Amino acid sequence: MKHSPLRVREIAVIGALAALSTVTQLIHLGYQSPQWGMWIDIVAVSWFIAFFLFGTRSAFIVSAIGALMITLFAPDTWLGAGMKWLATAPIWISLSLGLMIMHAKRSSFINPLFLIAPLVIGIIVRCLIIIPVNYYYAIPIWTKMTPSQAMTAIPWYIIALFNIVQTILDVGLAWIIVYRFKLSRYAKDPGKEESV
Repeated sequence: MKHSPLRVREIAVIGALAALSTVTQLIHLGYQSPQWGMWIDIVAVSWFIAFFLFGTRSAFIVSAIGALMITLFAPDTWLGAGMKWLATAPIWISLSLGLMIMHAKRSSFINPLFLIAPLVIGIIVRCLIIIPVNYYYAIPIWTKMTPSQAMTAIPWYIIALFNIVQTILDVGLAWIIVYRFKLSRYAKDPGKEESV
């Protein structure tokens, strides 16, 4: 699909959303499980705001810049930034594919029922990716546990539950901000938008 060049307004909003993502990571607003150390936070909310406003390309740019800035400003969080990106990308990709399959525009998401099917599929894909990556990559690096030790210490369903809650929070909060608080008026050509 051919994309039009980024407009000044879109570039400005992308920059602001990427900065917001960075700030929320550095302050780290959210809840950390005292038992497993996993976070539920609002770092990726701005990534989904970008998706609802401008589409997949902007969500990718905001998430990539946000993850890079987090890594630069807080080097100890490079692993978390990478994992956040890896966990979140399947969700906005699933939402994009859902629009393509339904031949719908992003404004269709003003009806939350349109979110359900692509969101469920995205969550399943997210969990299928993030559970083994946690056991064989992230947890061993972060805690020095072996994969088998990690599986014993943190059951797979706990990782899945945290990712499900995180997805619902990210998408739900972004949806409320864009559609209930009318941030959607800043989307490019709302009546003539590209579908993804």
